[in-house]
Amino acid sequence: MYPEVRTAVGADTSMAVTDPGFDISAQREQARVAALAEPREDVASVEEVDADGVRCRLYTPADALPGVVVHAHGGGFVLNDVDVHDGVCRRLTNRARRRVLSVDYRRPPEAPFPAAPDDLDTVVGWLRREGPAGPYAAHGDSAGANLALVAALRNPGFFSALALVYPFLDPRAGSASWAEGAASGFDPAEATWYWQHYARTEADLDDPDLAPLLSDRLHTVPPTFVATAEHDPLRDEGEELARRIAESGVETVGVRCLGQVHGFWRHAHFTASEPLLRQVAGWLDLHLS
Repeated sequence: MYPEVRTAVGADTSMAVTDPGFDISAQREQARVAALAEPREDVASVEEVDADGVRCRLYTPADALPGVVVHAHGGGFVLNDVDVHDGVCRRLTNRARRRVLSVDYRRPPEAPFPAAPDDLDTVVGWLRREGPAGPYAAHGDSAGANLALVAALRNPGFFSALALVYPFLDPRAGSASWAEGAASGFDPAEATWYWQHYARTEADLDDPDLAPLLSDRLHTVPPTFVATAEHDPLRDEGEELARRIAESGVETVGVRCLGQVHGFWRHAHFTASEPLLRQVAGWLDLHLS
């Protein structure tokens, strides 16, 4: 790990989701308050949007170029929301110079799979009928990258580009990079906890709408950018996804951010965050122009 990353991992004393007494509601509120207390960039406008019953937040930059980036936030499907991702969505809006629609999808345990991908489908339907004009791209980080990918698979031809940051894809955690484990700040037990809350049944774990690495329709996705982190247990599954999409004939670019761990992209104080954000913005500009 790079020194700043190693320091951050060592300084993290937050309660693990698997600890006795972990309170999901309290953690959600704590993360929301902390995120909203951080400095945030100005954008031309921020609008709360009801997309056929799905709460969204629409960010518009100054001198916006045509196109909308549909963003799904990370958080293991269970945690985080549009407020936690408000800062990074503002940054993405300004770098991409396009509107960003951040989707506040339903989360387990209140609403397990397939509520979240169904909410993304609802947003797509709203965009088709009355939302801001396209072209459209799908974007997400971690669990949100899973949902962005599933949205593209469920709605072939709708998105012109796909940008995924360390996607969370394999409920079996079968790749070798899971050996990074607890030393990286992302213990396999934490991943299992997220999947157990997201899935309703054991059979859900083999549903391509939950585990999109199992999909036989990867050839239907638009040009795809996949970013992974060197010391992220999700590294290998993200890179395997990029390989499979490329092998299917889709234009694909995969990058590995050296010295980084899961979660770095959202936090501007990590040196690698801004360069990756600009790479994503460049990919989106390439395919939305």
